[in-house]
Amino acid sequence: MKKIIVGSGYKALAALMLIAFLQRGVAQQIASGSEFSKPNIIFFLTDDQRWDALGAAGNTIIQTPHLDRLARAGILFQNAYVTTSICCVSRASLLTGQYEAYHNIHDFSTDLTPEALSQTYPVLLKNAGYRIGSIGKFGVGKNPPHSIYDFWVDTEEGGKGQPDYIITGDDGNLIHDTDTLNNAIQRFLDEYGNNDKPFCLSVSFKAPHEQDGHPPEYIIQQAYKDYYKDITIPEPVTADPKYWQQLPDFFRTDTNFARARWRGLFGTPALFQENVKNYYRLITGVDDAVGNTMHKLRELGLDKNTIIIFMGDNGMFLGEHGMEGKWYGYEESIRVPLLIYDPNTPDKIRQYKASQIALNIDIAPTILAMAGVQAPKQMQGINLIDLVQNKLPERNEFFYQHYFLGGPRIPKVEGVVTKEFKYMNYIEHNYEELYDVKHDPHETVNLVDNPKYKSQLSALRKKYRNMQKIYGVSAGKRAKARTPSQL
Repeated sequence: MKKIIVGSGYKALAALMLIAFLQRGVAQQIASGSEFSKPNIIFFLTDDQRWDALGAAGNTIIQTPHLDRLARAGILFQNAYVTTSICCVSRASLLTGQYEAYHNIHDFSTDLTPEALSQTYPVLLKNAGYRIGSIGKFGVGKNPPHSIYDFWVDTEEGGKGQPDYIITGDDGNLIHDTDTLNNAIQRFLDEYGNNDKPFCLSVSFKAPHEQDGHPPEYIIQQAYKDYYKDITIPEPVTADPKYWQQLPDFFRTDTNFARARWRGLFGTPALFQENVKNYYRLITGVDDAVGNTMHKLRELGLDKNTIIIFMGDNGMFLGEHGMEGKWYGYEESIRVPLLIYDPNTPDKIRQYKASQIALNIDIAPTILAMAGVQAPKQMQGINLIDLVQNKLPERNEFFYQHYFLGGPRIPKVEGVVTKEFKYMNYIEHNYEELYDVKHDPHETVNLVDNPKYKSQLSALRKKYRNMQKIYGVSAGKRAKARTPSQL
């Protein structure tokens, strides 16, 4: 069993130099007195929550009343995506506002460099006079930057991998990860809620990620064991075996991670029912933790000046196409829930269902803008509030990339996603997929060889080549050869 780690532990010389730099920046901000009028910000992140696992997104089975309430009072993004669907890369993109090829996190062991860390949203907010806290799984590298934070609760035990769902708490008793985080949020708000500085708290739940194992499993809080028990979960359209069978030979192997995990979690109708319900139960547990947070904010008189952002770090196959997991470019994998609740949001964007494409790389610049802090030029995302207020042009497409491991376990893929079409290229095999997602939202028919879509395929291939030059790995290497001021 793992114990919670709170506080220090990042002793590298480069990190100490960074801390000294931060302290100078904070002192300058305090001297100016500019931090006192700034909003508090809480960023909730779930692990593997797909876009439609939320009541506000139209799911009539899952119970997420607190998040639904925030979505109704704020902005619900209906087309939110990640640029790489795996937690280590996506979390680095959330922190830095950059595509994978630019932040250079391609695996679970690489840390952000001190220079890259200094340009993440928590550090930039600390420079601007914010108290910053991190609760839960940091998720990037082996040496999380404990000591730059004012408040730190690490259920990952110092970057050693996925946290366990059941750990030993401070009192020596066993406790579920969601309850651990819920308790830590309450402690943080008690300590920093009535401080003379604004705060930014980043909360990362393990839920609803499976507990790794053979087979993997979803370990729920016992309080939720009877939720959904009398409901039959409908099987997805593409759970039909024919959709796995129509995939190419290099993909359709037992060594494909998504297929291997499918067998243990969704390989029979009984497993499907049990594990989708457990997935939902974990999300309902998170929803209650969010509700407890909102109650605490009201109790402390902070609810009128605290912005809430909620997002998933990537999506999740729940049996679609005969798979469990993420990684590939299908909607279930790359599309995530995203809502922003600001109690001081202008009326014209309250209760707003935003159709614009939003990305994980937009979170950092959006948080900074809300705090009145200038985003560095290296950030490739945009301020989503400006987007929904039509102060920025709508994004028509984005580049998708996933390079971790490679075939046969996780074949590498790149592509272009638009609102109407999706083009994916499995780069190790030059195998292409083209889907008309507007008319075929379940991505059942690959249109690459359909002559009726020749013009669309040609246009997307061209976009892909152009975007690959900008956002692909070689582009990132060229960018890192330049100085930050040149980016």
